[in-house]
Amino acid sequence: MRYAPAAAALSLCLAMTASISSAGDIGAAEPQAAALIAQGQAALAAGETQAAIDAFEAALAVDPGHTPIFIDLAEAARQSGLQGKAIRYYREALERDPDNFAAIAGEGSALVEKGAIEKAKRNLAKLQSLCGDSCPETVALQSSIARGPSPRLAVETAAEGAPATN
Repeated sequence: MRYAPAAAALSLCLAMTASISSAGDIGAAEPQAAALIAQGQAALAAGETQAAIDAFEAALAVDPGHTPIFIDLAEAARQSGLQGKAIRYYREALERDPDNFAAIAGEGSALVEKGAIEKAKRNLAKLQSLCGDSCPETVALQSSIARGPSPRLAVETAAEGAPATN
């Protein structure tokens, strides 16, 4: 019993230290994670989506608190045609940073690619209220909505609606 006050003070001190260190600079990734992110972005630019996904997942393992990795993963998933997975990554980024313009716009574009235009318009309205009509993310989402769903989705939807032939 005589150690209880000291233990309580020590645990409070440790909890404060942990919260301060986790609330540090969210903009900078760990150096090893930054190298993996750069490698993933280079692979994504070269059209090697699986290599990009592998690098981004490795970066996430090194630095799980770095929110932009989820946006990079989402972009790679979108390029792979996995819009549902991309939306999940964008939503994870939005849980961590609700006003992340890139995540809001990216989720909206992925929703458009899936054919969920009304949900994408909600993202557009949110972007317009946060950063205005002229911000790059708003303009990009407006153009995605104007283009409409991807042609591949339209073909798949038409095939699903066609009667089965035996």
